Amino acid sequence: MDLGIRGKNAIICASSRGLGKACALSLAINGVNVVLNGRDEKVLNNTKNEILDATPNVKVNAVACDVSTQEGRNMLMEACPSPDILVNNNGGPPFRDFRELDRDSIIEGVDMNMITPIELVKSVIDGMIEKNFGRIVNITSVSVKRPVVGLDLSSGARAGLTAFLAGVSRSIADKNITINNILPGFFDTDRLRQGVTSMAKMNSESENVVADRMANSIPSKRFGTPHEFGETCAYLCSVQAGYITGQNILLDGGLFDSSF
Repeated sequence: MDLGIRGKNAIICASSRGLGKACALSLAINGVNVVLNGRDEKVLNNTKNEILDATPNVKVNAVACDVSTQEGRNMLMEACPSPDILVNNNGGPPFRDFRELDRDSIIEGVDMNMITPIELVKSVIDGMIEKNFGRIVNITSVSVKRPVVGLDLSSGARAGLTAFLAGVSRSIADKNITINNILPGFFDTDRLRQGVTSMAKMNSESENVVADRMANSIPSKRFGTPHEFGETCAYLCSVQAGYITGQNILLDGGLFDSSF
């Protein structure tokens, strides 16, 4: 299916690996020029070259910076002053017992997972209004709806982001701009493997035992693939998805147990 976004320009935050990388690749395959972002310049450039090899007809730029800083956000906007698409993403804080979180850690988590994406939305929204087109996708977490032990800081900050942008999405819906959130469950990424390691240490268990228990807790009995996630993100950025806004899209293999 032609998503109708060929030639559009996108910023994808935290896209050197994992789910962000999958989103960037799916958008590029659909003809979108992408600006990648990450802190590790070597990994970021490797991802850039990988996407260029797969999609030689699109422009791929890489900006190594920390988007949780104003300087980093400025660098992103200089690389793509008027994006049509913004994918907000951040690796988030590590798995930790909430008793280990001091005030500075809590403030940092809120800054990374709530304030930073809001600042980026503020930076791009007026340009999207002028063009009468915009797609904003925020990668949050299933933990926004279903608590995950050890991800309390991530869950709280992302729940705040969700509530904040729920109203914003309605205020600009008549400008052909959509804001949606994708809530990933357990996907086969480096971050999931890091989480498995942390939980194994917390519970004095082997990593295989933890991973198997996590997979078996999912109705689909498996972890999601980054490709599945990236394709969903690309669709939400399409012209066909223009009537979907202010929504939380669960990609979790049925993990969140609810009729609604």
